[in-house]
Amino acid sequence: MTAQKGSAFLLKISDGAAMPAYQTVAGLRTTQMSITGDTVVVTNKASGGWRELLSGAGVRQVSVSAAGIFLGSVAEAQVRANAFAGTLDDYELSFEDGEKLRGRFLIQRLDYAGDFNGERNYTMQLESSGAVVAA
Repeated sequence: MTAQKGSAFLLKISDGAAMPAYQTVAGLRTTQMSITGDTVVVTNKASGGWRELLSGAGVRQVSVSAAGIFLGSVAEAQVRANAFAGTLDDYELSFEDGEKLRGRFLIQRLDYAGDFNGERNYTMQLESSGAVVAA
């Protein structure tokens, strides 16, 4: 097994069509994904002093963080519009080995920054709404 390139971990946004095409949110330099879930503890007297958890219970979520250089692409404009409107949209996370995860996400946070003689950059945080599935 070989290491996968971080540059091949892409965040893409749907074009909204019935058969959606996904466009890469251009200019991303870093992308990070976290899968988290709540636990449901079912420990009782028969547990022998050990904590027991209920498999498949609780709430799961996927969080995505990304940062990059603003290029003014159509995908970036759609992300910004979604952030202003508080709109859920379909996104895809793709990896170098061809694996893809798709789901609906809300832009939780979108920050822009820039230095006087530097490029304009941004960071964003997305939170899943509903199932995130392998595509």
